[in-house]
Amino acid sequence: MDTYLETERLALRHFTADDAELLIELDSDPAVMRYLSGGDPTAPEVVRERQLPTILAGYEKWSGDLGLFAAHEKDGGAFIGWFLLRPEPDGPLDEVELGYRLRRPVWGKGYATEGSRALLGKAFTRLGVRVVWAETMSVNRGSRNVMEKLDMRLAATIPTPPDMAAIEGSELGGVRYEITREQWHAAGAHN
Repeated sequence: MDTYLETERLALRHFTADDAELLIELDSDPAVMRYLSGGDPTAPEVVRERQLPTILAGYEKWSGDLGLFAAHEKDGGAFIGWFLLRPEPDGPLDEVELGYRLRRPVWGKGYATEGSRALLGKAFTRLGVRVVWAETMSVNRGSRNVMEKLDMRLAATIPTPPDMAAIEGSELGGVRYEITREQWHAAGAHN
């Protein structure tokens, strides 16, 4: 496994063409998908034919520095989910989105914060990123807590995308959090 980034407990790596089943299993848990699809799983053919090829193409587009990264526990190697650090499809490379999707058995262990903190460090110290942003539904308190632990600041409320209108809490819309390189340094998050 070629490691992209390591933390105390996690190893992040590029996905490969052989990883479809990991993504299918992750997206089949209704709790994991609660604030993304209302609990509906992502169809296996969508993962194989659209999502995974897009993930792999992203590594080429961004020289492997940005994209979606498989996360494994260093102790035992179990797949726990993924982390995301990438710009909008045609956006500037110094404005990137942070994201994470973790398997339910590892929720509450601090992995989302740990992996995200390491990605912020890499973004601001080695990748020339100026601002990192993340979005979630207003009612997704768990994800918002992670963003707040990372010293990200609530930057905006956003409307619910039409395809998510049936999801619990969608009437409250979403939120966007941001942190700039200067804010990250001022918060001492790099220590």
